[in-house]
Amino acid sequence: MRIIPAIDIIDGKCVRLTKGDYSTKKIYNENPLEVAKMFEDAGIQYLHLVDLDGAKAKHIVNYKVLEQISSKTNLKIDFGGGLKTNEDLHIAFNSGAKQVTGGSIAVKDPETFEGWISKYGAAKIILGADSDDGKISISGWMEQSKEEVIPFIKRYQKKSIQYVICTDISKDGMLEGPSVDLYKQIISECTNSSNGQSIKLIASGGISIIDELPILKELGCEGVIIGKAIYENRISLKQLEKFV
Repeated sequence: MRIIPAIDIIDGKCVRLTKGDYSTKKIYNENPLEVAKMFEDAGIQYLHLVDLDGAKAKHIVNYKVLEQISSKTNLKIDFGGGLKTNEDLHIAFNSGAKQVTGGSIAVKDPETFEGWISKYGAAKIILGADSDDGKISISGWMEQSKEEVIPFIKRYQKKSIQYVICTDISKDGMLEGPSVDLYKQIISECTNSSNGQSIKLIASGGISIIDELPILKELGCEGVIIGKAIYENRISLKQLEKFV
């Protein structure tokens, strides 16, 4: 199971929100590159980079941060937040993203999103299936769609999507443990499904202690995104290094 630390960006700074609420913003570091280098020094190979300004503005904003981290570390970065157009995607990949995540676009403009899968290949496009009370949330989690999580994932399985990041918004930033039941359900219903190939599920939200990681690994999660638990020193980089 891949360990994928998260860096969320507002105004070029490394921040965390609680349940996606911008008013809960807490700045952890003015220099995201410094944070990324710390992760790399701990033997971590992956990074989940979120452009929160972009999610609000509905277009890519913090691509310079992506460019800086990708050119000065060897981290494999997946990038998301506000990617709405072919131009946004072009900028993200040109700035060094190895994968990009589309959530709102997959709900609001499936034609464009499916075009990305066809053009770049399923290995480079991640489906963002962030949910609140079983429904997919969009527009930086400020809006709830009518899409239900599992049918939504299954629909894109048919379009050959492989990677899915699922955040249970009610757990995000709460440090109360991940949404194990939700992930169990997704894996049992969407893996080896007749609807398409097996998905690679990346769990996100609520990770609070190192002991939760083996549970997610056992469930069959392909990766796990960890944010606040690292910044609040609930999980040390030493522990992650050992786990990796």
